[in-house]
Amino acid sequence: MSRTTFISSMALLLLVLSLSACGGKPDTVAPAPAEEAGHDEAGHSHEEGEEEAESTTIKAAMAQQAGIVSAPVQAGTIADEHEVQGLLTPVDGRVAQVMARFPGPIRTLRANVGDRVRAGQPLASIDSNLSLSTYSVSAPISGVVLSRQAQVGAVAGEGTPLFEIGDLSELWVDLHIFGADTQHITAGVPVTVTRMTDGVSQGTTLERVLPGTATASQSTIARASVRNDDGLWRPGAAVKARIVVAMQPADMVVPLSALQTLEGREVVFVRDGDKYTARPVTLGARDATKVEVKQGLRVGEQVVVEQSYVVKADIGKAGAAHEH
Repeated sequence: MSRTTFISSMALLLLVLSLSACGGKPDTVAPAPAEEAGHDEAGHSHEEGEEEAESTTIKAAMAQQAGIVSAPVQAGTIADEHEVQGLLTPVDGRVAQVMARFPGPIRTLRANVGDRVRAGQPLASIDSNLSLSTYSVSAPISGVVLSRQAQVGAVAGEGTPLFEIGDLSELWVDLHIFGADTQHITAGVPVTVTRMTDGVSQGTTLERVLPGTATASQSTIARASVRNDDGLWRPGAAVKARIVVAMQPADMVVPLSALQTLEGREVVFVRDGDKYTARPVTLGARDATKVEVKQGLRVGEQVVVEQSYVVKADIGKAGAAHEH
């Protein structure tokens, strides 16, 4: 073999080895990715995940444990209400004075302020200066001793008040009405009276609007009655009340407890099975407990009406997880 032939053979061998190391396909181009970054297989942008983050799935058992309650959207009424304040007072004719019939020293007293007494129950004994005998003074009505003006050993004059007894099983609520509200509030409308001490409320009806004006406050007095079954409605205590002047019908209403704010929008959470979705709504008139929905819902849809903030928090967590 000549020197020239040997060099040619070696060059050919090196070329073959080089091609084998590259897989024999030096011009192969990598295939294009099946989807572009930021898009799924269907071509939807991942930004659509932001909308999906406004819904969450909560299993029925977990929802029950969290106290989440749903109810169907339905027609209702919105009350035209006036918020007022007032005072509790004893009902006229249900307060009695216990008097000494004859003058003389007081021998015994058998009741104190706050005691409950029954009609005919002996409350005091007095030595009569006229007959030189002892006579008993009894309660004229059943009720609670509101005051006691007598002391043992003191001399009671004829007609001297010894006790004041009040039947507090029912009380008047004198509500103060100001300005133009006096033109709209009349007897017969519903009233909800609420104790300021513990928030307990009781429904009643406005009985009358008194003809005069309270001199100190320049207010008109509207009067209702409340039952005092638990004895915690106390004369002299301040109360607040909602007087319903009129009722306005609405095609759709939801409780105020259903409303939440999400990204600056007022929303409710619509439940479909275990899925809860934030639904922006357009609202109308509202009262102390419910609000009219003008747009965003359909009658019959299930809306979260209790513990809606729990659903909001869960959606917030889902959104945070999606961002990561």
